[in-house]
Amino acid sequence: MEQFLILITYAFFGLVQGITEPIPISSSGHLVITEHFLGVHPKGMSFEVFMNFASLLAVLVIYRTDLIRLTKNGLSYTKSRNKQYRGDFMFIVYLVVGTLPAAILGLIFEDMISENLKTVSIIGFTLIITGLALWMIRNLRGRKKDQDLSIKDALIIGFAQAIALIPGISRSGATIVAAMTRGMKQETALRYSFLLYIPVSVGTMLLSFDDILYDPAFDQLLIPYLVAFIISFIASYFSLKWLMGIMERGNLKYFAIYCFIVGPIILLFL
Repeated sequence: MEQFLILITYAFFGLVQGITEPIPISSSGHLVITEHFLGVHPKGMSFEVFMNFASLLAVLVIYRTDLIRLTKNGLSYTKSRNKQYRGDFMFIVYLVVGTLPAAILGLIFEDMISENLKTVSIIGFTLIITGLALWMIRNLRGRKKDQDLSIKDALIIGFAQAIALIPGISRSGATIVAAMTRGMKQETALRYSFLLYIPVSVGTMLLSFDDILYDPAFDQLLIPYLVAFIISFIASYFSLKWLMGIMERGNLKYFAIYCFIVGPIILLFL
Protein backbone atom coordinates (compact mmCIF):
# COMPACT_ATOMS: atom_id res chain seq x y z
CA MET A 1 0.00 0.00 0.00
CA GLU A 2 2.83 2.38 0.89
CA GLN A 3 4.56 1.74 -2.44
CA PHE A 4 1.31 2.41 -4.27
CA LEU A 5 0.88 5.75 -2.49
CA ILE A 6 4.47 6.71 -3.36
CA LEU A 7 3.79 5.83 -7.00
CA ILE A 8 0.61 7.94 -7.07
CA THR A 9 2.41 10.84 -5.37
CA TYR A 10 5.24 10.92 -7.90
CA ALA A 11 2.79 10.44 -10.77
CA PHE A 12 0.98 13.54 -9.52
CA PHE A 13 4.28 15.45 -9.42
CA GLY A 14 4.85 14.46 -13.05
CA LEU A 15 1.36 15.62 -13.99
CA VAL A 16 1.82 18.99 -12.29
CA GLN A 17 5.23 19.48 -13.93
CA GLY A 18 3.95 18.48 -17.36
CA ILE A 19 0.88 20.70 -17.31
CA THR A 20 2.52 23.78 -15.82
CA GLU A 21 5.93 23.78 -17.57
CA PRO A 22 4.72 25.07 -20.97
CA ILE A 23 1.89 27.35 -19.82
CA PRO A 24 2.71 30.70 -18.19
CA ILE A 25 1.87 29.92 -14.55
CA SER A 26 5.30 28.68 -13.28
CA SER A 27 6.03 24.98 -13.00
CA SER A 28 8.64 25.52 -10.26
CA GLY A 29 6.12 27.45 -8.18
CA HIS A 30 3.43 24.81 -8.58
CA LEU A 31 5.85 22.04 -7.67
CA VAL A 32 6.68 23.83 -4.41
CA ILE A 33 2.96 24.27 -3.71
CA THR A 34 2.37 20.58 -4.49
CA GLU A 35 5.18 19.54 -2.16
CA HIS A 36 3.64 21.70 0.57
CA PHE A 37 0.20 20.15 0.20
CA LEU A 38 1.41 16.56 -0.09
CA GLY A 39 4.07 16.90 2.59
CA VAL A 40 6.59 15.26 0.28
CA HIS A 41 9.87 17.03 -0.48
CA PRO A 42 12.16 15.21 -2.95
CA LYS A 43 15.73 15.87 -1.83
CA GLY A 44 18.22 17.58 -4.11
CA MET A 45 17.72 18.76 -7.68
CA SER A 46 17.79 15.39 -9.43
CA PHE A 47 14.04 14.72 -9.45
CA GLU A 48 13.17 18.22 -10.65
CA VAL A 49 15.85 18.06 -13.36
CA PHE A 50 14.63 14.59 -14.38
CA MET A 51 11.08 15.87 -14.88
CA ASN A 52 12.31 18.97 -16.68
CA PHE A 53 14.11 16.65 -19.08
CA ALA A 54 10.76 15.01 -19.87
CA SER A 55 9.30 18.44 -20.67
CA LEU A 56 12.35 19.20 -22.80
CA LEU A 57 11.76 16.07 -24.86
CA ALA A 58 8.17 17.16 -25.48
CA VAL A 59 9.40 20.56 -26.71
CA LEU A 60 11.94 18.85 -28.99
CA VAL A 61 9.22 16.67 -30.50
CA ILE A 62 6.86 19.57 -31.15
CA TYR A 63 9.53 21.88 -32.59
CA ARG A 64 11.54 19.18 -34.37
CA THR A 65 10.79 20.64 -37.82
CA ASP A 66 12.03 24.09 -36.78
CA LEU A 67 15.13 22.59 -35.16
CA ILE A 68 16.00 20.56 -38.25
CA ARG A 69 15.50 23.58 -40.52
CA LEU A 70 17.54 25.90 -38.32
CA THR A 71 20.38 23.39 -38.02
CA LYS A 72 20.45 22.63 -41.73
CA ASN A 73 20.19 26.24 -42.89
CA GLY A 74 22.53 27.53 -40.20
CA LEU A 75 25.25 25.13 -41.31
CA SER A 76 24.59 25.97 -44.95
CA TYR A 77 25.06 29.67 -44.24
CA THR A 78 28.40 29.13 -42.46
CA LYS A 79 29.64 27.25 -45.52
CA SER A 80 28.20 29.28 -48.39
CA ARG A 81 27.22 32.68 -46.90
CA ASN A 82 24.11 32.37 -49.05
CA LYS A 83 21.68 35.15 -48.06
CA GLN A 84 18.86 32.67 -48.41
CA TYR A 85 19.96 31.03 -45.15
CA ARG A 86 21.04 34.13 -43.24
CA GLY A 87 17.71 34.57 -41.45
CA ASP A 88 17.87 31.13 -39.86
CA PHE A 89 21.56 31.58 -39.01
CA MET A 90 20.83 34.87 -37.24
CA PHE A 91 17.90 33.28 -35.39
CA ILE A 92 20.39 30.76 -33.97
CA VAL A 93 22.68 33.65 -32.97
CA TYR A 94 19.75 35.32 -31.18
CA LEU A 95 19.01 32.08 -29.33
CA VAL A 96 22.63 31.89 -28.16
CA VAL A 97 22.58 35.54 -27.04
CA GLY A 98 19.22 35.07 -25.32
CA THR A 99 20.55 32.06 -23.40
CA LEU A 100 23.52 33.90 -21.85
CA PRO A 101 21.75 35.95 -19.12
CA ALA A 102 19.99 32.95 -17.56
CA ALA A 103 23.09 30.77 -17.92
CA ILE A 104 25.37 33.30 -16.21
CA LEU A 105 22.97 34.44 -13.50
CA GLY A 106 21.86 30.86 -12.89
CA LEU A 107 25.43 29.76 -12.17
CA ILE A 108 25.93 32.71 -9.81
CA PHE A 109 22.65 32.66 -7.91
CA GLU A 110 21.38 29.05 -8.18
CA ASP A 111 22.28 28.08 -4.60
CA MET A 112 20.87 31.30 -3.14
CA ILE A 113 17.61 30.85 -5.04
CA SER A 114 17.26 27.18 -4.02
CA GLU A 115 17.96 27.89 -0.36
CA ASN A 116 16.04 31.12 0.17
CA LEU A 117 13.35 31.66 -2.47
CA LYS A 118 11.57 28.32 -2.70
CA THR A 119 8.94 29.21 -0.12
CA VAL A 120 5.17 29.17 -0.50
CA SER A 121 4.78 32.81 0.55
CA ILE A 122 7.28 34.05 -2.04
CA ILE A 123 5.55 31.98 -4.71
CA GLY A 124 2.18 33.53 -3.82
CA PHE A 125 3.73 36.96 -4.36
CA THR A 126 5.58 36.08 -7.58
CA LEU A 127 2.48 34.46 -9.08
CA ILE A 128 0.73 37.81 -8.73
CA ILE A 129 3.67 39.46 -10.51
CA THR A 130 3.37 36.87 -13.30
CA GLY A 131 -0.34 37.64 -13.55
CA LEU A 132 0.29 41.38 -13.80
CA ALA A 133 2.82 40.88 -16.59
CA LEU A 134 0.43 38.66 -18.55
CA TRP A 135 -2.42 41.12 -18.05
CA MET A 136 -0.23 43.94 -19.35
CA ILE A 137 0.26 42.28 -22.75
CA ARG A 138 -3.21 40.75 -23.10
CA ASN A 139 -4.15 43.01 -26.04
CA LEU A 140 -0.77 43.27 -27.76
CA ARG A 141 -0.54 42.07 -31.35
CA GLY A 142 2.99 42.42 -32.70
CA ARG A 143 4.27 42.32 -36.27
CA LYS A 144 7.86 41.13 -35.92
CA LYS A 145 8.62 37.78 -37.54
CA ASP A 146 11.70 35.58 -37.14
CA GLN A 147 13.76 37.61 -39.62
CA ASP A 148 12.93 40.91 -37.86
CA LEU A 149 14.57 40.10 -34.53
CA SER A 150 17.62 41.91 -33.20
CA ILE A 151 20.38 41.44 -30.62
CA LYS A 152 18.54 43.88 -28.35
CA ASP A 153 15.38 41.74 -28.56
CA ALA A 154 17.38 38.63 -27.69
CA LEU A 155 19.05 40.26 -24.68
CA ILE A 156 15.81 41.65 -23.27
CA ILE A 157 14.06 38.30 -23.60
CA GLY A 158 17.14 36.57 -22.20
CA PHE A 159 17.08 38.75 -19.09
CA ALA A 160 13.36 38.03 -18.73
CA GLN A 161 14.21 34.32 -18.76
CA ALA A 162 16.87 34.97 -16.09
CA ILE A 163 14.28 36.67 -13.86
CA ALA A 164 12.19 33.51 -14.17
CA LEU A 165 14.84 31.65 -12.19
CA ILE A 166 12.83 32.94 -9.22
CA PRO A 167 10.15 30.34 -8.33
CA GLY A 168 6.67 31.58 -9.17
CA ILE A 169 7.88 33.71 -12.09
CA SER A 170 6.88 31.71 -15.13
CA ARG A 171 9.72 31.14 -17.60
CA SER A 172 7.41 30.86 -20.59
CA GLY A 173 5.33 33.77 -19.29
CA ALA A 174 8.35 36.03 -18.76
CA THR A 175 9.85 35.32 -22.17
CA ILE A 176 6.53 35.60 -24.03
CA VAL A 177 5.72 38.88 -22.26
CA ALA A 178 9.16 40.28 -23.09
CA ALA A 179 8.89 39.11 -26.70
CA MET A 180 5.47 40.64 -27.20
CA THR A 181 6.49 43.95 -25.64
CA ARG A 182 9.26 43.95 -28.27
CA GLY A 183 6.58 43.77 -30.96
CA MET A 184 6.78 40.09 -31.90
CA LYS A 185 3.88 38.20 -33.40
CA GLN A 186 2.37 35.62 -31.07
CA GLU A 187 3.68 32.73 -33.17
CA THR A 188 7.22 34.14 -33.23
CA ALA A 189 7.16 34.95 -29.51
CA LEU A 190 6.04 31.43 -28.64
CA ARG A 191 8.56 29.71 -30.92
CA TYR A 192 11.46 31.85 -29.72
CA SER A 193 10.44 31.29 -26.09
CA PHE A 194 10.46 27.51 -26.35
CA LEU A 195 13.51 27.22 -28.56
CA LEU A 196 15.22 29.39 -25.93
CA TYR A 197 14.13 26.87 -23.30
CA ILE A 198 16.13 24.10 -24.98
CA PRO A 199 19.75 25.23 -24.35
CA VAL A 200 18.99 26.34 -20.77
CA SER A 201 17.29 23.04 -20.01
CA VAL A 202 20.10 21.02 -21.59
CA GLY A 203 22.69 23.04 -19.68
CA THR A 204 20.88 22.53 -16.38
CA MET A 205 20.65 18.81 -17.03
CA LEU A 206 24.36 18.51 -17.85
CA LEU A 207 25.40 20.52 -14.79
CA SER A 208 23.16 18.33 -12.62
CA PHE A 209 24.29 15.04 -14.13
CA ASP A 210 26.35 14.12 -11.07
CA ASP A 211 23.41 14.89 -8.78
CA ILE A 212 21.26 12.46 -10.76
CA LEU A 213 23.99 9.82 -11.04
CA TYR A 214 24.78 9.78 -7.33
CA ASP A 215 21.29 10.46 -5.99
CA PRO A 216 20.65 7.68 -3.41
CA ALA A 217 16.91 8.02 -3.96
CA PHE A 218 17.26 7.30 -7.67
CA ASP A 219 17.74 3.55 -7.18
CA GLN A 220 15.13 3.35 -4.43
CA LEU A 221 12.53 5.32 -6.37
CA LEU A 222 13.42 4.32 -9.92
CA ILE A 223 9.88 3.18 -10.83
CA PRO A 224 8.16 6.29 -9.38
CA TYR A 225 10.74 8.48 -11.14
CA LEU A 226 10.07 6.74 -14.46
CA VAL A 227 6.30 7.02 -14.03
CA ALA A 228 6.66 10.74 -13.24
CA PHE A 229 8.92 11.13 -16.29
CA ILE A 230 6.45 9.50 -18.68
CA ILE A 231 3.49 11.45 -17.32
CA SER A 232 5.47 14.69 -17.42
CA PHE A 233 6.41 14.08 -21.07
CA ILE A 234 2.82 13.34 -22.15
CA ALA A 235 1.33 16.21 -20.15
CA SER A 236 3.98 18.67 -21.40
CA TYR A 237 3.28 17.69 -25.01
CA PHE A 238 -0.46 18.29 -24.80
CA SER A 239 -0.08 21.36 -22.57
CA LEU A 240 2.23 23.03 -25.10
CA LYS A 241 -0.11 22.14 -27.95
CA TRP A 242 -2.93 23.71 -25.93
CA LEU A 243 -0.87 26.86 -25.33
CA MET A 244 -0.14 27.14 -29.06
CA GLY A 245 -3.88 27.24 -29.72
CA ILE A 246 -4.44 29.79 -26.97
CA MET A 247 -1.70 32.04 -28.37
CA GLU A 248 -3.37 31.98 -31.77
CA ARG A 249 -6.59 33.24 -30.16
CA GLY A 250 -4.82 35.72 -27.88
CA ASN A 251 -6.37 34.49 -24.63
CA LEU A 252 -3.40 34.85 -22.28
CA LYS A 253 -5.57 36.96 -19.95
CA TYR A 254 -7.07 33.76 -18.53
CA PHE A 255 -3.66 32.73 -17.21
CA ALA A 256 -3.35 36.18 -15.64
CA ILE A 257 -6.72 35.72 -13.93
CA TYR A 258 -5.60 32.30 -12.69
CA CYS A 259 -2.47 33.84 -11.15
CA PHE A 260 -4.56 36.64 -9.58
CA ILE A 261 -6.73 34.00 -7.90
CA VAL A 262 -4.09 31.49 -6.79
CA GLY A 263 -1.44 34.00 -5.64
CA PRO A 264 -3.59 35.76 -3.00
CA ILE A 265 -5.08 32.45 -1.82
CA ILE A 266 -1.58 31.16 -1.14
CA LEU A 267 -0.59 34.36 0.69
CA LEU A 268 -3.74 34.40 2.81
CA PHE A 269 -4.20 30.76 3.69
CA LEU A 270 -0.83 28.96 3.46
